[in-house]
Amino acid sequence: MVIGPTKVALVTAGSNGVGAAIAKTLALEANMSIVINFHSDSTRAENLVNQLTEERKRVFIENIATPRFTAIRADVGRRDEIRRLVAETVRQMGRLDVVVSNAGWTRMTDFMNLQQADEEEDWDRCFNMNVKSHFFLFQACKEHLGSSKGVFITTASVAGVIPSGSSLPYSVTKSALIHLTKGLAIIAAPNVRVNSVAPGVLLTDWGRQFPEAKLNSVKEKSALKRFATPEDVAQMVKYFALAQSVTGQNSVIDAGFSL
Repeated sequence: MVIGPTKVALVTAGSNGVGAAIAKTLALEANMSIVINFHSDSTRAENLVNQLTEERKRVFIENIATPRFTAIRADVGRRDEIRRLVAETVRQMGRLDVVVSNAGWTRMTDFMNLQQADEEEDWDRCFNMNVKSHFFLFQACKEHLGSSKGVFITTASVAGVIPSGSSLPYSVTKSALIHLTKGLAIIAAPNVRVNSVAPGVLLTDWGRQFPEAKLNSVKEKSALKRFATPEDVAQMVKYFALAQSVTGQNSVIDAGFSL
């Protein structure tokens, strides 16, 4: 007898960096089926699907339902694309239990330079990707998560906890995302849990855009004298995905940078 079916997780911006680490952890440690959302790089997304498929064969345990993996292209900066993504996820997988709303945007500037922050296009795009897209994704999936008593998890940033980061618009909108998450947790209860993770600087492709001097400064200021990793973030996402009594929480994962 096979125990199942597996829970289904949708991870937006899931083909690289933090998103890929989350997809791997939920697939291989929590035995979930995964939909990997990507915007443009289909090769990277398909490579991750293939990797998860091979790993699934290696760790498959008898009597445990076998998870499935797929990739779906969608621009989560557009509400119509978000609706299509959720509909296609449910059509292919039959259910939806976990949504990891991981997409975001910034333009690297000097945080202390007000002139560099005075770009209306940056503010508009940050609000669209770092706040509105998460709200629109929640709206699109709330019915399905309600049916499964599932969880919606957003990726914020330590920049939303203390004024810092790649730009002022980014910091402000990540703070707004944390507040949005708490608001949704109240509104969505008791059937849907809503939480956020707030990573510090991670040495992903995105994080390595910071100047070396900035990275060294962050590392030195961190209590643990190291950087958090995408895998650290993924472990907290897994906890939020499985913990039935946790909602409205923001977990900072920054090696003690914000202390």
